[in-house]
Amino acid sequence: MKKNLRTRTIVIVATILVCVFGIIGFPKSWAGLKENVADNIRLGLDLKGGSHLVYEVEVQDAVKADADTTIDRLKDDLKKQNIQWTGMDVTEPQTIADANRVDITIKGIPATESGAFRNLVTQSYPTYVLTTVNSTDYTMRLKPSDLIDLKRDTVQRAIDTISNRINQLGVAESSVQQYGSAGQDYEILVQLPGVDDPARVKELIGTTAVLEIDAVKDGPFPSRDAGLAQHGGVLPLNTKLVRMVPRGGSSGEQWYLVSKTPVVAGREMRNARWGQDETGLRSWETNFTLSPEAGKRFGQYTGANIGNRLAVVLDNQAVSVAEIKDRIEDSGRIMGLGSEQEAEDLARYLRSGSLPASLKLLQENTVGPSLGADSIHEGMMAGIMGLLAVIIAMLVYYKRAGVNAVLALLLNTVILLAAIAYFHAALTLPGIAGVILTIGMAVDANVLIFERIREELRAGKAVIAAVDTGFNKAFLTIIDTHVTTVVSCAFLFLFGEGPVRGFAVTLTIGLIANLFTAVFVSRTIFEYELSGHRRMEELSI
Repeated sequence: MKKNLRTRTIVIVATILVCVFGIIGFPKSWAGLKENVADNIRLGLDLKGGSHLVYEVEVQDAVKADADTTIDRLKDDLKKQNIQWTGMDVTEPQTIADANRVDITIKGIPATESGAFRNLVTQSYPTYVLTTVNSTDYTMRLKPSDLIDLKRDTVQRAIDTISNRINQLGVAESSVQQYGSAGQDYEILVQLPGVDDPARVKELIGTTAVLEIDAVKDGPFPSRDAGLAQHGGVLPLNTKLVRMVPRGGSSGEQWYLVSKTPVVAGREMRNARWGQDETGLRSWETNFTLSPEAGKRFGQYTGANIGNRLAVVLDNQAVSVAEIKDRIEDSGRIMGLGSEQEAEDLARYLRSGSLPASLKLLQENTVGPSLGADSIHEGMMAGIMGLLAVIIAMLVYYKRAGVNAVLALLLNTVILLAAIAYFHAALTLPGIAGVILTIGMAVDANVLIFERIREELRAGKAVIAAVDTGFNKAFLTIIDTHVTTVVSCAFLFLFGEGPVRGFAVTLTIGLIANLFTAVFVSRTIFEYELSGHRRMEELSI
């Protein structure tokens, strides 16, 4: 008995020490204590203040990009099989609804080669449906199932990219998640606790940073109209006009005619860093490294096009145009950037990856720190008042046994806060509600045990036997109530949004802690009290 009691005590003391360390660490002063608590118990947006942003992902951009890539591949495949065609183009989607109607049009396929063309599309492009327009023209459109997958993947990639960019800024406790119904709404919720002026963060998030290295076909021109006039008002197939980003000291505009299909795309970037060049000008630049496959392709292209020009195009604006002097493999640099900040931000865009589609800001709300402080104060007051009311009720109704319940209740709260600290979770206002509800659940477990003990005492059992039987009989009931509540929390977590999920997680952690405190800790305290009184005839309960 004593050995079992000693083991229980060691487990409880060790648990308390681990929990206290998780909350306060090893403070050397009162200021250090407060700082450690603030660092370990992270506050959510509604308590700390910050920014709440909702973006819509323009998924039609990703569908258009997939179609452009398909056209590029199809041209190469047709050339390899000596199949003739007169033209290819793709629908330009303007809205999300247009994403369902993006068609690739192929014109001028000879009737004698239609069979070979059909076989090529069927075998090499299984995600597209081929439709005959007439004897020589065809259209290709993504299959509905593949279109849904592409949209879903676009939203997820956007979430991952935004998360990477925010993490590089060091914004703590940020939250980036799907907003609305998956497959129906293409919205992303971004919460940034502690960010009161999110202008730079919005700029970083919203910058699509679609980097391309394009072949320069003509230019420069003093204006877009001049570029169009040079080609009779109609641009050559698979080309576009891009404006050169003005640099310090430059005067007037410059426009270049470049290929629509990039030689290298931003998604093929492996790494990027910023710095100053090695010339006497010490201007800022961003160096990038390509993936092995892209580097091999880039080397083949530059080796075959020495003397021609390439343009580094970022978000449809040329940031650099240079002549190919020699074969370039898997690394390059964007030179002549205006400032260190510009070079750093560009490197960050490239490291975190290009967004698969542009973003539209739908909502922007800012929660002031004062409102967060009011929420903390009111939530803490509600929790303290509820805890005091429960403590008084337990002490009055259950007498000395109530002290047992109070100690278990306090330990339950400490374990819950420590779990939040160790899991790096953010405490929100719904989380505080979960803490308060956990207090009620913890009291309910103690009430079940105490009433069972009272029943056994009224039945004439000895004190020690009554305590033992009371805990054993109440245990299954406590397990049953806790499991059903955890199942409910699981549904809240799976189908709820951010605040509801925070409530579910906090309540689940509290319930698990309650099983430990109400059953294990509470029983240990009873055994301590009864261990020296084998013939105790009355129990204060």
